[in-house]
Amino acid sequence: MRRGQAELRGGPGAARFVLGVDVGSSVVKCHVYDRGAAVRGSGCRKVESLYPCPGWVELDPEVLWSQFVGVIKEAVQAAGLHMRQIAGLGISTQRATFITWHKRTGKPFHNFISWQDLRSAELVNSWNKSVLLKVIRVIFTVLHFLTRSDRYLAPSFLTFSTKQTSMKLSWVFKNIREAEEAAKRNNCCFGTVDTWLLYRLTKGSVYATDYSNASATGIFDPCTKCWNPILCNFLSIPMSIYPPVKDTSFNFGSTDSEIFGVPIPIMAMVADQQSAMFGECCFHPGDVKLTMGTGGFWNVNTGEHLFASKRDLYPLIGWKIGEEVVYLAEGCMSDIGTSIKWAQDINLFTNVDETEKMAWSIVDSQGVCFVPGFQVSVNDPYLCASFMGLKPSTTRNHLVRAILESVAFRNKQLYDIIVKKVRIPLQTIRADGGVSNNSFVMQMTSDLINKKIEKPANADMSSLGAAFLAGLASGFWTDKEQLKKLRRVEVVFEPQKDSEEYRTAMDTWLQAMKLSLHW
Repeated sequence: MRRGQAELRGGPGAARFVLGVDVGSSVVKCHVYDRGAAVRGSGCRKVESLYPCPGWVELDPEVLWSQFVGVIKEAVQAAGLHMRQIAGLGISTQRATFITWHKRTGKPFHNFISWQDLRSAELVNSWNKSVLLKVIRVIFTVLHFLTRSDRYLAPSFLTFSTKQTSMKLSWVFKNIREAEEAAKRNNCCFGTVDTWLLYRLTKGSVYATDYSNASATGIFDPCTKCWNPILCNFLSIPMSIYPPVKDTSFNFGSTDSEIFGVPIPIMAMVADQQSAMFGECCFHPGDVKLTMGTGGFWNVNTGEHLFASKRDLYPLIGWKIGEEVVYLAEGCMSDIGTSIKWAQDINLFTNVDETEKMAWSIVDSQGVCFVPGFQVSVNDPYLCASFMGLKPSTTRNHLVRAILESVAFRNKQLYDIIVKKVRIPLQTIRADGGVSNNSFVMQMTSDLINKKIEKPANADMSSLGAAFLAGLASGFWTDKEQLKKLRRVEVVFEPQKDSEEYRTAMDTWLQAMKLSLHW
């Protein structure tokens, strides 16, 4: 029997593999990786979002659970492997999407409430205009002035947004009586997607999250590395509902053997953007990662120093492994992949691969601008998505180009903010996510920021990052230096045009953005 056959049949010299699962906003993916970080098998299911009311976005927890288990089984089967050949499982999840459930029965009080959900918009506006919030800002401004401690800088400009978990969780306890009553009796559990999946995978025996997911909720203080009691007190959220916070690369326990036939060690849980950062091997201060998927995210490794900005950029814990804590500064933008998917749904094109050809086929968008539903530098949940500058000569190509240009323009905005506010020399810029496969967006972004951008051979960096973290915890890989040698770059986009050539088009787009505010 050849060695390869023995490995696949799980003989004495059976090969070992790791699983990386990414529960994103659009799809749930699982990849099986070998020691060379090559994908041996994959599984994929489309995430089915629910829209019960205007502005509400939910996920059915049972459907998500079924999809999660399904993609793992599908990937392992596609690789021709047995579950007992899996050395460890790493789980990357969309951030700030959460659920609450009864501690004793395990029954959810509601569906997952997505990070895209806008039900807290009125609550957010009310709080941001409140006298109490103004007083809080003044108090922490004084404390920061007296102490010069970054711990007090972030609260000194505290502003709530609909993307944060905090306001939506406050909404839950104001509107779902069962959750409120259970919390009073210490019977309510809160969890982001990772926490709930871990709870289900272990049949309720393990209840935890990791530092990267906790720091993305807006309720966890990255300075103290604890759930924020002051904020919870202001929002009337009981502290008893939160899970313990563990390292990112860590043995969380094993899956119940009834689920996959054998127990599989759960060796990493990580938030998707931080996972992509790890998958891109952005391990050093100044390393930059650009993800363009459902949303768009710029992340900068700030090393052991927590970055605090007055607006636009958000401090996060990238990962915690033992004594090492790596911080990130993040800027984000909504409606990247969702805008492109919407254009496909209204038949502007049939296949997403057509879009770059359509954009390249014309010299410019003829003054047509696309305004996405959100905008990076303005915290306005009522921004109106729209096309502006339409003419009788406008074609589908102009509309598609305008959509893709809006992605590049927002990339330019965020990059300029990062350069201005993050006082760390920026190193390599590495892109991932589905939209990074679009050469028009990548080239235009490179031109606008006048920097090289690397695109990896495999754009599913969140899955790879989760696998890397699980592999380190299980001993599958030895250290980060080994991981860096496994990176594969497919193409490097270099500036080909002077950014000034885009000035008129970008100025027109910025004007269109202003006209769409506060709709």
